[in-house]
Amino acid sequence: MQLVVARIGRAHGIKGEVTVEVRTDEPELRLAPGAVLHTDPASAGPLTIETGRVHSGRLLLRFEGVRDRTAAEALRNIVLIAEVDPEELPEEEDEYYDHQLIDLDVVTKDDEEVGRITEISHLPSQDLFIVERPDGSEVMIPFVEEIVTEIDLKEQRAVIDPPPGLIDDRAETASPKDEHA
Repeated sequence: MQLVVARIGRAHGIKGEVTVEVRTDEPELRLAPGAVLHTDPASAGPLTIETGRVHSGRLLLRFEGVRDRTAAEALRNIVLIAEVDPEELPEEEDEYYDHQLIDLDVVTKDDEEVGRITEISHLPSQDLFIVERPDGSEVMIPFVEEIVTEIDLKEQRAVIDPPPGLIDDRAETASPKDEHA
């Protein structure tokens, strides 16, 4: 199975280093020296990481055979892809790879069908499940502990406890409006 782990940014310096936009929770594992990564477009790779370091909060990588700024700049915007065993699990107990979550059935804690996860949207503040409803519409569900109460990979389902209005139109008001007006 292939996972997108980074996107190459601009060249840094004159010796072939590039900045990378990290797209993995495990950069120390996926972007370590010696790692061989596929690329998108495929014609640019595979690329083997020679060195890596953090500079001013950004990860800098140098690839084998890339020795100058011109060669580094030619790699800009290339997506780096790692080959991962589909059975491999993240290091942390409550972490999941996107491919483990895609196609899970989503049900409420009362076992009402909500839909099926079709996509994971990674935002700066939180991740969202994009869930296709049985009627073909979509709903976005924040992947936070207060809402997603259980992920059961064996049963292929995610259990949610949605606040009013998240998956239906029955929103409750926190305080009633002044009825005397």
